[in-house]
Amino acid sequence: MSTQSAGAASTGLGDLLKAAPTRAVLLCCALGVAFECIPAAERLRFLSAPAALARDTPAGDVPVELGVGSVELKDGAQSQEAMAIPNAGQVSAANRGLIGGHEAPLDLPAIDAEPPPVELLDPSGHALDRFFLALSATQRKTPGAITRIAHFGDSVIVSDYVSGTLRQKLQTTFGDAGHGYMLIANAWPAYFHNDVFRFATGGFTVSRIVGPLAKDGLHGLGGVTFSATRGAIAQFGTAEKGTFGRNVSHFELSYLAQPDGGTFEIWVDGKVAQQVDTNATSKETRQVAVEVVDGEHRFELRHVRGTTRTFGVVLERNGPGVVLDALGIQGARIRFLDKQDDTHLAQELKWRRPDLIAYQFGANESGDGYAYPMDEYLRTMKLVIEQGQKALPTASCLIIGAMDRARVENGVTTSMRIIGLIVEQQQRAARELGCAYFDTYHAMGGWGAMPNWVKRGLGQADMTHPSGVGAIRLGNWIYQALMNEYGRYLERTRKSSP
Repeated sequence: MSTQSAGAASTGLGDLLKAAPTRAVLLCCALGVAFECIPAAERLRFLSAPAALARDTPAGDVPVELGVGSVELKDGAQSQEAMAIPNAGQVSAANRGLIGGHEAPLDLPAIDAEPPPVELLDPSGHALDRFFLALSATQRKTPGAITRIAHFGDSVIVSDYVSGTLRQKLQTTFGDAGHGYMLIANAWPAYFHNDVFRFATGGFTVSRIVGPLAKDGLHGLGGVTFSATRGAIAQFGTAEKGTFGRNVSHFELSYLAQPDGGTFEIWVDGKVAQQVDTNATSKETRQVAVEVVDGEHRFELRHVRGTTRTFGVVLERNGPGVVLDALGIQGARIRFLDKQDDTHLAQELKWRRPDLIAYQFGANESGDGYAYPMDEYLRTMKLVIEQGQKALPTASCLIIGAMDRARVENGVTTSMRIIGLIVEQQQRAARELGCAYFDTYHAMGGWGAMPNWVKRGLGQADMTHPSGVGAIRLGNWIYQALMNEYGRYLERTRKSSP
């Protein structure tokens, strides 16, 4: 190369580096490296939030292709106190005896929660009656009256911020009947639960309804099946700090009995409580329970022989009170719940007996774009919800709508138009299936809401997920919307009583 050519090349490179688009790209790359390499940088992105929420794997422009197989977890699980949400169960003395602004028949404290910008939609007026019937028995302190909620969702639920806020508020108002269902280990790096102790070693392999799939379709209530051999350990227990999750009286493990199944031991507070041989002539979902005196306890699962398959562990108390199972599945669309074997999923739902099944999806569906037609989205969504209704015909149903989502188009930040179409189909499904509906999209502010949320620290920079503070706000809204509707239910039942 001649000196003149080299100089021209150098000048061209210099001009390229000086160009604004190039500098922007280089800055983004530098920040990306910094955020990956510096642990504290994660929190710097969310100064007003307890911690960052999980991020879904980008969905791409076409539906995900799901293969059969398993993947080994690099890490098991660790309790992460730094991620915990603040105490969301503050009681308001001024509101004592109020439920959703209505005078309660008992001296039941309500708690401070921001009024929701929108109310629950319930064209039938009775979509939540079964749930409220159970809740009223819990409110009356009927012995053993536990109101259970199964809260399915995508990454917003994986990190237990929306669900954790809702759990804390309901338990403050109606009583703490335990933490509920948890996966054996972290099926995704950002899997996190509030108000509980969790630990797991390596040595677990997983199949998940978001892939890789289990060939037999048996993924458990949380959408994940865990296989382990000798030496793998998982621990669960009461929280070591805080107000919630400090007591437990009932541990229950869901597992798979199968041909050539291995053996695991259950330890409680450092002592062997049971040894379970999972060998069976055919595959069968089973549960094993351990009762303890209500208090602080540690439950340990030790795999001692062969290969075992487990799904999840439940922590409960005798009640009365509320339990909320946070069933977050990172990267999931609601239709992915149908990757479960139908009979198996029905068995798991009947085992937990939720009085309310809530579905909170939509972000990943928006990532599919228009490659997945809206009529097909509606059909598959209804199919999944109908499976839950068939398994538990007495349970109430709640659809929590998609959040606004934004992206940059031609240099302008704008909401994604497909979100509005998804919200329309979610409302239609709720109407046709007799479910209640919470309109998250319009509660946030409708079109253009997410960019505004990001500016206010309520949304993440990806313009898809809420920040920790934003997720807590959503949990507040859902709680208060439910309580407003519950107050109306109490009024109706009082007037209809002889």
